[in-house]
Amino acid sequence: MLDADIAKCFDRIDHKALLSKIDTYPTMRRLIKQWLKAGYCDQGKLFPTDEGTPQGGVISPLLANIALHGMEERVKQYAETLIAYSPGGYKLGKKERRSALSLIRYADDFVIIHEDLEVVKKCQEIIAKWLGGMGLELKPSKTKLTHTLEPVDGNVGFDFLGFHVRQYKVGSYRAAWNASGINLGFVTLITPSKAKIQKHLEKIADVIDVHKTAPQAALISKLNPVIRGWSNYYSTVASKETFSKLDSLVYLKLRAWARRRGRGGINKEKYWKPVGEKSWCFRTEDGLELFAHSGTPVVRHTKVKGEASPYDGNWAYWSKRRGEYPETPTRVATLIKRQKGVCLHCGLYFTSTDIVEVDHIKPRTLGGKDTYENVQLLHKHCHDTKSASDGSNAKRGGPESCP
Repeated sequence: MLDADIAKCFDRIDHKALLSKIDTYPTMRRLIKQWLKAGYCDQGKLFPTDEGTPQGGVISPLLANIALHGMEERVKQYAETLIAYSPGGYKLGKKERRSALSLIRYADDFVIIHEDLEVVKKCQEIIAKWLGGMGLELKPSKTKLTHTLEPVDGNVGFDFLGFHVRQYKVGSYRAAWNASGINLGFVTLITPSKAKIQKHLEKIADVIDVHKTAPQAALISKLNPVIRGWSNYYSTVASKETFSKLDSLVYLKLRAWARRRGRGGINKEKYWKPVGEKSWCFRTEDGLELFAHSGTPVVRHTKVKGEASPYDGNWAYWSKRRGEYPETPTRVATLIKRQKGVCLHCGLYFTSTDIVEVDHIKPRTLGGKDTYENVQLLHKHCHDTKSASDGSNAKRGGPESCP
C-alpha cells in the first residue's frame, strides 16, 4: 500500500496542462485562463501567477480535481498488464486485474492498495511521472509504503482523512471472509486517528479554559456543537471505545473546572445531576445537558455502488441510499423505504438534494393521528400543494379560511 500526498498541489498546477483537460466551450476556457493569470496585489504591487490556482478561491478545489482526474485510470491501465492468478490457480482476466488494484483520492491526498509490494512501488513511479506532466510531485514527508497487517519499514496501517485503517489477526470465528469463501484470518478496523483525537481533546480543553468563570450553561452551549460534530463525523466507523474514552477524559477536565470554581472542592449536586441510570450527568437546573460522545450511535457506512454518481439519473438507487444514510432521521428513513424512494404526491423519486417533509394523510387539524399509518413522505413543494387542498389551512386560519 502507498499512502501519499501531493506537494503544494494548489500552488504548482501547470496552467497549460490544466486548461487542456477542461472540456468546455472556448469562451469559458478563455475566462478560466484569465482567472488563473489574473495575479494578486500586495501593498499596491501586482504579482503575476504563472502556475497554480488561487489559494482560498471557491473554484480552486474544482480545478485541482480536474487537474488530477485520470490518475486512477493511469494505474488501472498498468494493472491490466500484470499477470496474476486467483487462489484457485486460474489466470485473472483484465477486469479482475483492474479491480485488484485500487486508488482512492480526496483532493491531493490518496492511497494506492494492492497485495503485491512491488506493484505498489511501480505505481509510485508511474504516479510520480504522471504528476510531472501537471507540474506536480509527491511530497516525500507524507509519502510512505505500509501494510495494514504486517510491519513494512516500521509502518503498520495508515491514516486517511482523519481515520486510521488497520487489520488485526483474529480467530476464524471473528475473521473476515473474501468473495471466494476463504477465511482471511484477520479483521479490518477503521478508527479515529490518534492525531485527530488529540486535536479534538485540545479544542475541548481550550473551550473549558476560556470559560473558567462563565456560567455552566454557557460552557455546555459551547461544548455541545464541538462534541456532536466530531462524534457524527466518526459515527460510521469503529468508534465506540474511542467515544467512551473521550467521555472519561472530558469528565476529568470538567472535574478540574468545577474544583477551580469550588476553591478545591467539587459541588456535585450543583453541576452533576442524575438522569435515568446516569448518576453523573453534567447538567444545569434548567435541563441543559452536556452531550456525550457515546450518545452518538455507531452506524456503519454503506459503500457507494461501483461508479454510481448522484448525477447519473439513477434516482431509484440514490433515494434508497438516502434512506440508509446514518444522519437521516429514523422516521424519514422508514418512510423512504416504505415508499420505495417515491414521493406519493408527484410520483417522482427523491434525490439526494431534495427537501422532504413528513405529511399527515388526514390532517391533525381534522382529527388525523400522528401514526405511521397516517403519515407519508413528500417533497416540500408537494407538501405545500397537498396542504393547500386538503383542508389543513382552513382549520389553521390559512388562505382557505378567508372569505
